[in-house]
Amino acid sequence: MRRMMLPALVALIGAGSTLSAQQPHFGAAFNLVLPTGDFNSKTYPPNGSVLVNQNEGYDTGFGGQLTISFPVDPKLAIRVNFGGQVTDGTNTAPGYDKINLRHSMFSLGGDLQIFTESAYRHRGTYFIAGLSADFERFERSFGDFDSDYNGHYYDDVDTTRKSRMGANFGIGHAFGYNAGVRFTLEGTFHKTLTGNDTAKNDPPNTDFVRISFGCVF
Repeated sequence: MRRMMLPALVALIGAGSTLSAQQPHFGAAFNLVLPTGDFNSKTYPPNGSVLVNQNEGYDTGFGGQLTISFPVDPKLAIRVNFGGQVTDGTNTAPGYDKINLRHSMFSLGGDLQIFTESAYRHRGTYFIAGLSADFERFERSFGDFDSDYNGHYYDDVDTTRKSRMGANFGIGHAFGYNAGVRFTLEGTFHKTLTGNDTAKNDPPNTDFVRISFGCVF
């Protein structure tokens, strides 16, 4: 997996240096994360340690992202984005203690933006499609995840880390005039592409809808 991600990141950095001659648009956004599929809810059958069905799911999460959009055509831009998010959830089974869950993810991605109005001015409706390198952390605890001022957890936490590739596609709109700050609203869907073989004990897909509210300069 890491061998696959390294060439992608090198290519992304190379593309950024090539496009630096263009006039980029910098952006920042606040994200709402709405889990879907197995990330929203998944039932596990009984096993050797838990003799009943387990139901596991994550609630709405929160995050943010920074973007740099490089126009390469009146209607086309290449965007580099850096984002992070946190989503909490629970694992419950009749007769057993509830397990608290936390999923954290940092992503480095590259997107194509196709504008209906102007990529040069980052104005109007645009369509998004791209790939991301996702660095994920899954945490499980019988207690809460609050920590003291030294950053130590009150309860033991079982942590699993996973690096995977994901795909993103959706639609956005930039509100505002030709110059100055423009506000953006985006709706995208994220799909895990690799490292999701549950037969090999990989975590389920981290699939979700992301609603972003932000601004572009």
